[in-house]
Amino acid sequence: MSGDVLALVAGTALAIGALAFVLIPLFFSVGNGSARPTRSRAEAEDSPIVALREIEFDRATGKLSETDYAELRKTYADRALRELRGANVTLSEPADPIEARVRTYRLSHRECATCGLRPEVDAIYCSTCGTYLDRVCPACAADVTEPSAAFCSGCGRSLLDRGARVFA
Repeated sequence: MSGDVLALVAGTALAIGALAFVLIPLFFSVGNGSARPTRSRAEAEDSPIVALREIEFDRATGKLSETDYAELRKTYADRALRELRGANVTLSEPADPIEARVRTYRLSHRECATCGLRPEVDAIYCSTCGTYLDRVCPACAADVTEPSAAFCSGCGRSLLDRGARVFA
């Protein structure tokens, strides 16, 4: 019988200790132990990086169309780059050789507004969605929005031929 009482007392002590462990942070201010500086809530909400995460989530859940996503992504990515450059982060010369190679690759390849970087160096159209990569006619500066458009809808210039041939 004394063994049963001893087990009951030990179990009760453990339960009280666990309850205290859980409830102490609710009643007393306990530091999180993090040495990382935290942003205020207003700064975090205005951050373009947070906005990029949100539009990625909205696109993944189907709340945002591809055209709206491409436009918002470009806007917030530009803001994020300006913010990083303003924080004395040098983006011109990466110290890591792998980052330097990635930057060289990105600069030598074309980018689709919808699909991102294209693997073909000399691409005129996106190999995934068929969008004209220059987005504007080189002759009349009209927007080319039709997928796989071979001719400019404004002036009739061939988009495939990079020469100055115009069809009338």
